[in-house]
Amino acid sequence: METIVEYTLSANTLSVKDYVKLWESVGWGTPPVEKQIEAGLKNSIISVAATHKNQVIGMGRVIGDGVIMCYILDLIVLPEFQGKGIGKAIMENLIAYVKDSALLNTDITIGLFTSTGLDKFYEKFGFFIRSSDDRGSCMLMHINKDGTIYKPTYVQTRTNY
Repeated sequence: METIVEYTLSANTLSVKDYVKLWESVGWGTPPVEKQIEAGLKNSIISVAATHKNQVIGMGRVIGDGVIMCYILDLIVLPEFQGKGIGKAIMENLIAYVKDSALLNTDITIGLFTSTGLDKFYEKFGFFIRSSDDRGSCMLMHINKDGTIYKPTYVQTRTNY
């Protein structure tokens, strides 16, 4: 029998400390520096935290312009709490917030980047993998303040241009 975990969801309450703890719990490597996290949380359209017994056990956030394009980022649930519906509840909360922000008679595109092996989880909410044949591929750039552009170690180099 699966253990039921009682938790609450709250908006815009994440601390830098909790963000770092969650980030590190899933092995995403070195988290952004404190000032980046502070600014990122402040500039998010919304962040959602899941709390169990005064401990933040999950988070997710939305960035974007709020009316044309939004991205869901940093959906993380502590490994010991995964598979208990917490990530699903956070996603439903974030998607509902974006939906409710839509202007009358308009659509908002919601994008996200998935971790390896989680495509099926996001497909349950209506997300799909966009074909690069349809509108082109997704591209990223990592750049430092001094203008240095670099590829993180997780980026594979394409040779079939």
